[in-house]
Amino acid sequence: MRIVIFGAGLIGSQLAAYLDGQGHDVVALGREAGIDTTTGEGVAEAVAGAEVVVDLTNSPSWADDDVLAFFRDSTAHLVAAGAAAGVRHHVILSIVGLDRLTDAGYMRGKLAQEEGVRAGDVPFTIVRSTQFFEFVPGIADASTTGDTVRATPGKLQPIASADVVARLAEVVTGAPAGGVVEIAGPEVLGIDELVRRLFAATGDPRTVVTDPAAGYFGAALDDTALVATPGAGAWIAPTSYDDWLATRPVPAN
Repeated sequence: MRIVIFGAGLIGSQLAAYLDGQGHDVVALGREAGIDTTTGEGVAEAVAGAEVVVDLTNSPSWADDDVLAFFRDSTAHLVAAGAAAGVRHHVILSIVGLDRLTDAGYMRGKLAQEEGVRAGDVPFTIVRSTQFFEFVPGIADASTTGDTVRATPGKLQPIASADVVARLAEVVTGAPAGGVVEIAGPEVLGIDELVRRLFAATGDPRTVVTDPAAGYFGAALDDTALVATPGAGAWIAPTSYDDWLATRPVPAN
């Protein structure tokens, strides 16, 4: 199967290797490939001959207007090029709970991406994932002042990126769902608890203070926003947070 992945970051690079190992003809295209999805430059050439297109692109700017423009324009170009090329399946990776956190500009941008896919002429699947374990260090850093991390007890149901890749590969090589597929980790944990466990595993000396007002990247967070949607039949990944902490790659000094 000829599969073209736009976005060669954390998920894209792993997904390309995974699918290649299954014998598929796959390429992952990052920004260095000279393709500009926001203008459409190079997109038609990239999707030529593809059976499946996987959109794992991300906005280079987190400013609200920039994120919205990025996902709106990129999606329009990718879907139009895919339709013209006869692509049979368009897959995007989205976020569980994005429609419950619309006060966050990034979530509004991802909603625009989903709407663009739904409005297009290519059969599609929207994979909504919970947050990744790999995001916890960045969450901690963004919440740090001095030697103190102020973290909300608001809940996440995080997932290992490797589990995301395994399930995403099944979706990519399967039939289009024509709607949303949810995937989530096996445990619901407060962000404060996630950071504490990370620090215990890494020996980080920072102090974690539980602060319900801390929010999540500018959005107020309750215990239901970023966890699997009740009744949605989410696929639950096998890897626990503690198992991931015990086996995660240690960054080089």
